[in-house]
Amino acid sequence: MQTVSGRRGTLPASPAKPKPKRKGPGRPEGASGVRETILDAAECLFANLGYAGTTLREVSDQARVTQALINYYFGSKYGLFEEVFLRRGVAVSEERLRNLEAVRQAGTASVGDIVRAFLLPTAALRTSEQGRHFLRLQARLHTEPPHISYALRDKAYGVSTERYVEALQEAMPHLSALQAHWRITLMVGTYLYAFSDSHRMEERVPEGQYQADDCQSLIEQVTGFVVGGISAAPQNLA
Repeated sequence: MQTVSGRRGTLPASPAKPKPKRKGPGRPEGASGVRETILDAAECLFANLGYAGTTLREVSDQARVTQALINYYFGSKYGLFEEVFLRRGVAVSEERLRNLEAVRQAGTASVGDIVRAFLLPTAALRTSEQGRHFLRLQARLHTEPPHISYALRDKAYGVSTERYVEALQEAMPHLSALQAHWRITLMVGTYLYAFSDSHRMEERVPEGQYQADDCQSLIEQVTGFVVGGISAAPQNLA
């Protein structure tokens, strides 16, 4: 894979793409493809450099389009960032809701059923390079300033997260609303770290015992850990 070097390290290089042809003063020809190219380039840069660290000039260079074209589609840097995040975030949230409905229709949902239904859409993103970029972006979003991150997280995941809190309380009626929210929050923190391609396991486990692309093993390990934590009796440490 080709790379490009800049002031903050090395990033994947996008293949050369012709600039879109215009047919008169309106929308560029091939607009849908160009728009996705911009989103893909921005996703990679935002994932690696963060919101503040990424410039529209870098996005335009990576996507091989003009900054004016980026503004034409997205209006501003934040508009681009928002659309990059929501493009996959909303899809993940919708799939989580479908998964939850499926396990509920099948009968009483166990804690394990709930956890797997929640994790599977994001685990699937690890199978593609762009999906892995998004997972890093999603993990990085929690370090972005609140005025950037809070509204985006709520817009993408607010409804589905509340449904999972409700499902967890149905499966574990003894949990208070606070306890259920805490346990879903801790599940999110666990999967963000485990799924974000951090390579920690490769650094610490003897060679050959860990395969970064073994999605099934990843799901089993994270699910087992999370189910154990969620199912633990509430502790009174006072």
